[in-house]
Amino acid sequence: MSNVFREFLQKVGSGNHTGENLTRAQAATATKMMLLGEATPAQIGAFLIAHRIKRPTGEELAGMLDAYDELGPKLQPIVSERPVIVLGIPYDGRTRTAPISPVTALLLAAVGQPVVMHGGDRLPTKYGLPLIDIWQGLGVDWTALPLAKTQQVFEQTGIGFIYLPQHFPLTTSIWEYRDQIGKRPPLATMELIWCPYAGDSHIISGFVHPPTEGMFQIALGLRRVTKFTLVKGLEGSCDLPRDRTAIIGLSSSVAGQEIERLHLVPRDYGFTTKNVPLGTTEELVADIHEVLAGKPGELMQTALWNSGFYLWRSGICPNMPEALAKAEELLTNGMVRGKLQELISIQNSK
Repeated sequence: MSNVFREFLQKVGSGNHTGENLTRAQAATATKMMLLGEATPAQIGAFLIAHRIKRPTGEELAGMLDAYDELGPKLQPIVSERPVIVLGIPYDGRTRTAPISPVTALLLAAVGQPVVMHGGDRLPTKYGLPLIDIWQGLGVDWTALPLAKTQQVFEQTGIGFIYLPQHFPLTTSIWEYRDQIGKRPPLATMELIWCPYAGDSHIISGFVHPPTEGMFQIALGLRRVTKFTLVKGLEGSCDLPRDRTAIIGLSSSVAGQEIERLHLVPRDYGFTTKNVPLGTTEELVADIHEVLAGKPGELMQTALWNSGFYLWRSGICPNMPEALAKAEELLTNGMVRGKLQELISIQNSK
């Protein structure tokens, strides 16, 4: 048993009247002790559920990120005119709505905007469809690539994927606890703003509950992250919804200023207010291929809505109308499909 960890557990698990928040340094130490197995299983399980009930602070999230930076992998800086976009998407996947972020990543990379994604397999608590399965369906298998090969693919194509079972196996034990306690602990919140890239980055994270957005702002501010986008997206992802107004927080170009609030109404741009439901993985992959072939359909509308926003947000296009037109051009002229073919070819090369 770790006496140090027991003190952390006592702080977060003592209830509303006597409980305490951890400092940033304490949160970092606690996270490292869990990842390295220095705390006992009983201590780790108790800490995760107690911290879930207490709710994390932005300072605690910053400490957890510090621990991940110290122990986890990072893709090294590449030459890029713009900050590399890092998409933070819930690791436990999607169960209700069709994901579009792989198409978004391909389209952005096709015009010189690099993108990094990260995640694992079907994981608790939702065990929804993960990104890795979609990529495999499209012919891109990130699971067996060592970090050096992933770096090579990233440098040549502008798309990288940190696959945790391969690149950060210390996290494996935490997934077992998440399954057993049946709830997403604060580590699952932190992973949305984790940045496994060592260069200039633009953190884009999804969220569900408004308080989470505030925690993200504090954590990112403490870590001196100046470029971020926070999206109240589909199932906590970065995918913009079509059935409601998209609520988005944009980091200010002036340090210390409040975020800029953006509300995007799909019907204002000619989109129907309908999300695409998630069917089987095979059906989704087939629909994505239709999108990459430039064929109209509901998923194409979702692809245009998301790609247009991110073309504008990354600075490639000056406004949303031009960005939407650019997205349609890229999806119909074969450039995005060509980027997928390039990705497959380079990944399979020796």
